[in-house]
This record gives sequence, structure tokens and C-alpha cells, in this order.
Amino acid sequence: MHPRLIAIDLDGTLLHSQGHISARNLAALQLAESAGAEIVISTGRRHAYAMRVLRGLGLRPNSALISSNGTVIRTLGAELIHRSHMPLETARMLCAHMQGFRNTLVLTFDEVDSTGEERRGALVCEHLDELHTNISRWMQANEPYIHHVARIEDALEPGQPPPIQMMVCGPIARMSEAEARLLEHPKVTAVGAPPRPGAEITLHRTIYPERDLSIVDILPAGCSKASALLLLAEMRGVALTEILAIGDNWNDVPMLRLAGRSVLMSNAPDELKTLAANSRWQIAPSHDEDGVAVAIEAAFAPVLQ
Repeated sequence: MHPRLIAIDLDGTLLHSQGHISARNLAALQLAESAGAEIVISTGRRHAYAMRVLRGLGLRPNSALISSNGTVIRTLGAELIHRSHMPLETARMLCAHMQGFRNTLVLTFDEVDSTGEERRGALVCEHLDELHTNISRWMQANEPYIHHVARIEDALEPGQPPPIQMMVCGPIARMSEAEARLLEHPKVTAVGAPPRPGAEITLHRTIYPERDLSIVDILPAGCSKASALLLLAEMRGVALTEILAIGDNWNDVPMLRLAGRSVLMSNAPDELKTLAANSRWQIAPSHDEDGVAVAIEAAFAPVLQ
């Protein structure tokens, strides 16, 4: 029996290294839809940033897009399904706690309108120079949405909308120090760990060894691609055994563990490939070799015969 939900990461998975979706990958998505499956894009990107590469592909507008690592679920047509916020006081506490790492700290707010677009202020940061050094292409692409403030707490005053996410990024060793600093606070839960009693924050990690880059996402407690996928599956009446998940990085691990069938891209970090072998996940060709299409074609082989 073919899967009814197919959860697919974007960067390093569905997208080629040049940032596009290949003709073969798109044809595989259309094949799955024609066979009755729902394509669920599941990404660390914000909704509007993900839609930059998804808009105009002809995918069903009522299909779900899990964004910000599970904090928000919207349809491709921008209808809100679910959203989690970080308490303002918790966000302010973390900003103070992260002295020494604030030069790479970014706040994310859900400012998506009915068209799927957003405005300046969806991203807020206190410093720009190190962010431009660490993630220059991302900073350039998101310049229209970045609000630069003198003090990041200025965006977290009482009565203002709470953030959905915080992020720090930089060299891998430096971000290991940032994680250690975050975990000194009792309300913060480590990457991949069960929530601490009273925890208000969950950490996720994405690593790009070839760029010496690590992104540490700071989310409301319990949020992950898996938590969003589980909620969506319950809403759709889909069993976990009917879910196919495809990803390439550490922030994909929760949904890969949740799904009945899981596929890891061959461009994933080596430690993840070891985990895949131990977990009996399939290894697909890399994102530049249309690994998503290979996985979907295999899952729908009876349909093609």
C-alpha cells in the first residue's frame, strides 16, 4: 500500500544545491498527488520563505506546509491550521541568558498575510555583521523582512505579538558552546531529548559540515516537525504507518522516527547515516541526484506498473 502522507524537507532534500526543484522531483510529487497522497512540505524555513520555491508548481493549495520546524502549519494557500508561540517573558529571559551570542541571534514572528506574504519585522535582530558573515545568502534574500533594533528586547515588550522561534547560527564549534549555554537554563530541553519538567523551550540543530555552519533553532517546548506531522495526521485520519518522511539533517530526525517509512538523503551528515542504518531507514541518492524522486517512485512502483 502506498503512503497517504509524504513529509518532505526542503533544503538539502527536495531542493537541489542551487535552490531549485528539478523536473523529475516535481513529476514525482505530481505522481503521488495523482495517486491520492498529500504532499506535506516540512521545513525549518518560515512559511513565506518556503513559498518562494513552492509557489507556481501547481501543487494542491490545500496541502499542508509545516514551517519553522513545526511551529506553524498552513496550507500552501496560506490558510492557518496550527501555530505555537513562545511566551514573551521566556523570550526576554533567553535574550538576557544568551549574552555573548546575541550577535547571531534572530527572532522570528509569524507575519504571514492571506496571500502567503509577510512584512518587514517578520525577522528581528540586534546585530548584522556576523550574521552576514555566517549566512550571507540568507541575509540578502530576507533583507525585506529584517527589522534591525538597538536592543532585541525592544521587539518583546508586553502587548506585542510573541515570537514563534529564535535562532543562533555560526561555526559548528561556536554553536556547540551556544547550545551548552542555553542548556544551563532549566527551562530549555536539549536537541532530541524528552522535555524537562517545566520546560518552555525545545532546541533543534541543523549542521552543514562542508560550510562549517550550525543553526540552533530555539522553539516553544514540544515543537518539532514530528509534533506538527502527528497533529496533521490525526486531523487527516492517517495512521503513522501510512506516512513516508524524507529528510537530510538533524532537525528531520523527529519526523523520520515518527513515520512508518523513512528515507535519509545520502548528502546527510555521516553521523546521521549511522543512525539511519541502526534505524533501518532507507538511504536515497543525494538532493542533486533527485533522491526524493527515487524514494517516491519506489513507494509508488505498483501504480507505475
